[in-house]
Amino acid sequence: MTDSQSIAGPIETTDDLDGDRLREYCGVFGVFDFEDAAAITALGLHALQHRGQEAAGIVTYDAGGRFHAERRLGLVGDHFSKESTIKRLPGSAAIGHVRYATTGETILRNVQPLFAELNTGGFAVAHNGNLTNAQALRRDLIKEGSIFQSTSDTEVILHLVARSRKPQLIDRFIEALRAIEGAYSLVALTNKKLIGARDPLGIRPLVIGELDGKYILASETCALDIIGARFVRDVKNGEIVIISESGIESIEPFPARAARPCIFEFIYFARPDSLVQGRPVYEVRKAMGRELAREQNIAADVVVPVPDSGVPAAIGYSRESGIPFELGIIRNHYVGRTFIQPTQSVREVGVRMKHSANRCVVEGKRVILIDDSIVRGTTSVKIVQMMRDAGATEVHFLISSPPITHPDYYGIDTPQKEKLLAATHSLEEMRAYIGCDSLSFLSVDGIYRAMGFDGRDKTHPQFTDHCFTGDYPTSLTDLVEENRAQLSLLAEAS
Repeated sequence: MTDSQSIAGPIETTDDLDGDRLREYCGVFGVFDFEDAAAITALGLHALQHRGQEAAGIVTYDAGGRFHAERRLGLVGDHFSKESTIKRLPGSAAIGHVRYATTGETILRNVQPLFAELNTGGFAVAHNGNLTNAQALRRDLIKEGSIFQSTSDTEVILHLVARSRKPQLIDRFIEALRAIEGAYSLVALTNKKLIGARDPLGIRPLVIGELDGKYILASETCALDIIGARFVRDVKNGEIVIISESGIESIEPFPARAARPCIFEFIYFARPDSLVQGRPVYEVRKAMGRELAREQNIAADVVVPVPDSGVPAAIGYSRESGIPFELGIIRNHYVGRTFIQPTQSVREVGVRMKHSANRCVVEGKRVILIDDSIVRGTTSVKIVQMMRDAGATEVHFLISSPPITHPDYYGIDTPQKEKLLAATHSLEEMRAYIGCDSLSFLSVDGIYRAMGFDGRDKTHPQFTDHCFTGDYPTSLTDLVEENRAQLSLLAEAS
């Protein structure tokens, strides 16, 4: 295996409006039996860049029986648009990954896909999601002699596969999946197969595409569109798909369970032009705006989206309410992510470098601002003040999802509960902190109505929605053990 790796440092994000966002999970992509597999994979990763901007990697397998890897810190286009990089990745099979670190530091050894030489041959894997028992498994594996090279929970899967005594690699893979908890969609590459897998609840997305009779795996359908591939179907929850020279094979090794995909794919994470679980994301987000208008009838002059995430919901709200939609905040797409802000005075105007109020739209107007979520609330304070500075007479802040009151353990980078604004403040306290005239959220049932249901099925929820409800769909082994250890320390101290 060859492995050319960059030593570039991590990206510094200085955009004040983006700093309070929920951070994306990761994105995966895989192709088998394609000429220029690395170039196709790079294109797919470009389309998935919104799912992770800290690092990207590609592993290929060539006809000579060798694996090749390029793993880099930074954006896909910074490295994988270069012909010299693609030439170092020969082969007709490839998997790729874009990363935002939810577990493990942003360092090169954590960049995926990860690779290991097993007694069955080379094995590369890329993971979207988060394992909720990774630390417990890691401790057990280390006690038994495993040596870890990264701090990523994905490496746990590699070790579980390596230590399995099953004779066939696919059986080793299945045994490893049975040992892990949490959320995952995986793509893996061997010398003969491209493998995809989705967790038993289907929390993380994975789709199958087809181009010229050959199959593709991707986190979202937008990655299929960029290469001209046809969307075939979603990988089912708990399903493993195996793509080889013989075609595509499906295995369902887990007991049948109802799917509970992550509702945040529809609210924020998926690209608007993607299909998730057969639903057009753009239309779902507009429907959330319509539901918000039905629940919150506010007298105003103009509906303004917070770019870019609030745009579809604002369109839906405007159409349902009859209040005109206007671009009251303009985003400058040409400001780099690493713009240097050397002094406090410059940092204070940094927000206006990438976003600025459109004064002619908001001056003298009662403004309804639409955004998709509030995390810490620091961004919301800046946006509301921006509207007031531009002359808005009233600012009403409406959110097209329910309040985020619980942290996530499945791959979203939510802060601890005490740092979530909605978990520590009443609605009125939130409104006062943000500085708006009124603050409203879409109800939990409202978001389910936007998804085409009558409301949330409290007995069998249709989606993973724990950030709003506290209803975690899987065991949280690592969290339970951490809390037990903390209680033990407190008892000893007392």
